[in-house]
Amino acid sequence: MSNILIVGGGFAGVWSAASAAKLRRERGLTEDELRVTMISAGDDMVIRPRLYEADPDRMRVPLDRVLGPIGVRRVAGTVTDIDTGARVVTAVRRDGTTTELGYDRLVLAAGSQVVRPRLPGAEHLFDIDTLGGAATLDGHLRRLPDRAAEAGRFTAVVVGAGFTGLEIATELVGRLADLAPAEQVRVVLVERMDAIGPELGEGPRPAIQKALADLGVEVRLGVSVEEVAPDRVRLSDGTVVPAATVVWTAGMTASPLTSFIPGEKDRLGRLPVDEYLRVRGLRDVYAAGDTAAAVSPSEGRVVMQSCQHALPQGKFAGHNVAADLLDEELVRFEPVPYVTCLSLGPAGAVVTSGWDRDVQMTEDIAKDLKHTINQQWIYPPVDDPAELLSQAGPQAGWPVYEPVKTFGAS
Repeated sequence: MSNILIVGGGFAGVWSAASAAKLRRERGLTEDELRVTMISAGDDMVIRPRLYEADPDRMRVPLDRVLGPIGVRRVAGTVTDIDTGARVVTAVRRDGTTTELGYDRLVLAAGSQVVRPRLPGAEHLFDIDTLGGAATLDGHLRRLPDRAAEAGRFTAVVVGAGFTGLEIATELVGRLADLAPAEQVRVVLVERMDAIGPELGEGPRPAIQKALADLGVEVRLGVSVEEVAPDRVRLSDGTVVPAATVVWTAGMTASPLTSFIPGEKDRLGRLPVDEYLRVRGLRDVYAAGDTAAAVSPSEGRVVMQSCQHALPQGKFAGHNVAADLLDEELVRFEPVPYVTCLSLGPAGAVVTSGWDRDVQMTEDIAKDLKHTINQQWIYPPVDDPAELLSQAGPQAGWPVYEPVKTFGAS
């Protein structure tokens, strides 16, 4: 019997498990001959790209209804150690007991997390990094009308004008407008760099700036947050903004579980991997999703931390760990052309293609694509093993990769 162990129940983890199970079935092996096990702290796959939306509790899929029908065993527990020498993962179960899981091949797909700042009043910051964080913010917003009518009651300050910051800032315009008269709603976007969406480049910036202006989002560039209180925030230029809501989105890092894997990490804490998504220097360990610093061979670039890359990386990694154990040829990872689909709240969305992010569509037609991605394409099939396995494996595509062909440019 050979054991494949997958750490993490997000996009990369789910598709790693599905792709390993697919190759197992194609080779006519039983579940005992090639065991596929996932360990995850939660029972659900969280649809993390949707956590900027209202009612975040809806943004999840039961893991057992995805993986159970394809014969993937799941262990509910929090990983506390990974010993790559002994090939053992240690975890704490929900009842407080400790368990050790051995493996022949490991896929680390534990995702990433927001970098929380160390500043006065940081405990008053909200985030949308996890389902719990997004739910806490959602509950806070819904309680705002019950608060005293003070300055800043319906003001939200969003810190960080990257992908996540832009999506939550623009979405908050509509979410707050559902709670208060428009004249009382104020959204302030704070960015320490001198440009909106610094990592998004010049391509989509005009469309983003237009959307922010149309929505009335105030933009403060070249400043950072120095102090937060329950009813205000102080910026580095001395400005004090009365605000009941401050959302932190500035900075991401790979899961701290990467620290248990020997070898160097990149500036985001990710593990350098080879063309097969195998961690460099470790034959038995693969990484996928936000824990992997995977390179696009055709472009010579390290892919970004995103759902779009996590999903295919999971498919390649899962196939390759199974193929590795079966002494079959591994498949080189090659990401499909990169597409950015950024929601801009009531102002629509903007879609770009390629590493230079050439704008393909904006406003309502782009929003239609974003809705299709968020509500259909990123969800794995539930209670449908045949459909799930048909979408697994490195050769399986994903419609979002061809948005212009699918929807037409605006």
